[in-house]
Amino acid sequence: MNKPIQPDPLEALLIAPSARRSDSPAAERRPADVEMARVLKTAPLQMASDPSNAGIAHWKHGALHDVVQPMIDHVIMTYPTGVQRLERRTGKSVAIGTARSGVVTIIPAGSSARWDIPGLVDVIQLYLPDTTLERVAREADAPAPADLLERTGYPDPVTSALLMSAADVLEGNAALDALFRQRLTDLVATRLLAEHTGVPAAFEPIMGGLSPHALRRAIERLRSADSDTDVSLAALASDAGLSRFHFCRAFKESTGLSPHAWLRQQRLEQAMNMLRNTDAPIVSLAAELGYASQTAFTAAFRKLTGETPSDWRRRAR
Repeated sequence: MNKPIQPDPLEALLIAPSARRSDSPAAERRPADVEMARVLKTAPLQMASDPSNAGIAHWKHGALHDVVQPMIDHVIMTYPTGVQRLERRTGKSVAIGTARSGVVTIIPAGSSARWDIPGLVDVIQLYLPDTTLERVAREADAPAPADLLERTGYPDPVTSALLMSAADVLEGNAALDALFRQRLTDLVATRLLAEHTGVPAAFEPIMGGLSPHALRRAIERLRSADSDTDVSLAALASDAGLSRFHFCRAFKESTGLSPHAWLRQQRLEQAMNMLRNTDAPIVSLAAELGYASQTAFTAAFRKLTGETPSDWRRRAR
């Protein structure tokens, strides 16, 4: 899952170019992870991304006094720990906020501003394509999204908690992590459309679950996650003849769980059966269940059960 940004390709970017207007053409905008690496002058502690979906990065950086240039994607961020002053300056306009738990900062795609942050910051960032906002609005039968509002340390515990879960839940399992990122992105996009645009969108309540046939197909696909079967939200939704937005709502109405949570529970049950009924080494079980390492599997198992796989095996026999 980790995707450290290599320093060599960014060396040429460490000198900030002159500030551009916020309505810069898309061709002049930079990938958000590249621009963040330039201004923060470090690499992320952790990063995961889906080329057609969104990226999530966890950074710890020092003081920042620089112009953030226009980026391709929207950047939505929250702060797991600490308290720090934030100052964003665009022309003669100045916004001042505080980085702390429960607040979000939003840098809309294409915008540019000078930032002054005097000290250390612990921050989780989501890089969200505008096409994702448009898709979620379209799938939810909501109006076309208005422009995102700039936010600087703006209180929003719901969006903050969603972003915080990105650091907590990524488990080193490709299928689980991809499903989680896809669902997280859609949830954040829904929240942004409802709370952080000039014309907030309204979303209709859930109207029923999946048909028995559609639910059976979804579960069969999720259970085949260890093979080469595509278990993305797009594939699951296509099987059901629904949009991603409506599929996730209907699946949870039918099962009580999101697709990611259902697959995680199913993997836990598989792991328990294998621990109870075989003598296979933990490292072999981790690989068979799709985890990147024994450490990743142990951490995920312990989070759900409170025990390591070895301790659980001894107690279960």
